[in-house]
Amino acid sequence: MLHRNRGRQEPATNALSRDNGLSHYQGKRERRKKSHIIWTVVIVILAVIAVGAIAFAAFYFDIDHRLTSRISPDLAAELSNTSEPSDPFYMLLLGVDKDEARAEDWGDDNSNFRTDTIILARVDPKNLKVTLVSITRDTLVDLGEYGQDKINAAYSYGGPALTVKTVENYAGVDINHYAEVDFETLTKIVDTIGGIDVNVPVDVEDPYSNADIKAGEQTLNGEQALALCRSRHAYDAYGAGDFYRAANQRMVIAAIVKKVLASNPLTITSTIENLADGVTTDMDVGQIISLAMQMKDLDVDNDVYSGMNPTIGEDINGVSYQITDQQAWRAMMHRVDSGETPYERADDDPTYGVAGSTGNAGYDENGISTTNGDASSSDEDYSGAVEVLNATGIPGAATDAANQLNDAGFNATADTAQDISKGITIVYHGADNRAKANAASKVLSSLGKSITCFDDSNGVYAYTSDILVILGT
Repeated sequence: MLHRNRGRQEPATNALSRDNGLSHYQGKRERRKKSHIIWTVVIVILAVIAVGAIAFAAFYFDIDHRLTSRISPDLAAELSNTSEPSDPFYMLLLGVDKDEARAEDWGDDNSNFRTDTIILARVDPKNLKVTLVSITRDTLVDLGEYGQDKINAAYSYGGPALTVKTVENYAGVDINHYAEVDFETLTKIVDTIGGIDVNVPVDVEDPYSNADIKAGEQTLNGEQALALCRSRHAYDAYGAGDFYRAANQRMVIAAIVKKVLASNPLTITSTIENLADGVTTDMDVGQIISLAMQMKDLDVDNDVYSGMNPTIGEDINGVSYQITDQQAWRAMMHRVDSGETPYERADDDPTYGVAGSTGNAGYDENGISTTNGDASSSDEDYSGAVEVLNATGIPGAATDAANQLNDAGFNATADTAQDISKGITIVYHGADNRAKANAASKVLSSLGKSITCFDDSNGVYAYTSDILVILGT
């Protein structure tokens, strides 16, 4: 009796009751379930991110393809590379009027179109400056195997590649990037960014382009901007309508740039996506956004300079051409390449005060250029040989200038130039002769003429002296 319960063991103190055990295992199951849910959520999120990344990449690829797929191998080969992303570069901007009616009648081959707008743009990301130089479409140039013709015929003969090559030869610079815009796309561009703000100097009324724009500051929609860019006959009372139209085109471009640079990268990307079908360029989305971010602090009102190639109208065999003033053109491109305004004075621009352009950027209240450029030097050397050419048409003018230079220490001689020109151009080559050019400029400043120092690195001028002085009116 005493041992009846001998084999019975008391339950351990840590053993679970039936209820407690059930609760314990339910808890473990819930924790495993929660862990499984968390991992499922993580996997779903990662999958969404992956799909989103793929979709985003596909989106970018689609835009890039639409922008760059029309860049031919010969055009790509013609474009030059810059050494550093911050280096100044040249971009050729073309406006081509590929209206549907013309395409239906003649087809959409390049040979059926000519460029209505040719603008050589110099962009300086480091110094935050942009220069826009219009080249009038009727400019007579050498098109190589196609002979002498208007510069806008290059597009018909050889497409964008020949156009780039022709402008490079004409301007004496390497072109790094290319952009072509169908005129019809301009309307969409302006409307996509919410319109542009411009200051129009005079009323623009032109039934041919449907332009009816009053003078003053205002916001233009796409149709109005396109009408302004096409208007020529509104300026019949002032002179050659193409000049004024080109000035307005530069003003519209500057206004578009100003509006786009004020946008964030996502808005810029969306804008590019909306316009990709009407724009052809060698730059992909990443390059465009990167450049926009580099230039976001650009002061468009003061650091966008504007000009047009200097020409004189002439009829040859019944065809109207614009003949380039070569000396003035070389001087302008030297200023542009040095980061200066295209003109020494604001009123040297034949459209000044009549067409929009970009205002008085780069000039003081007296209309004198305030830019010094990138190639200025304070060194002066009053020695060496100087040849002075008389381009004033006034007998003895070069001799008087040579005497002043001789009195200062130079060995100067006088001769006669073939053509009459404006202002004084001092031609030199290399850093050593730049100091001589600076000194000669200081001596001749007493004549009260505008002076341009030109580094003739391409051998445009033929001379044997250390520096060449072309004394104009």
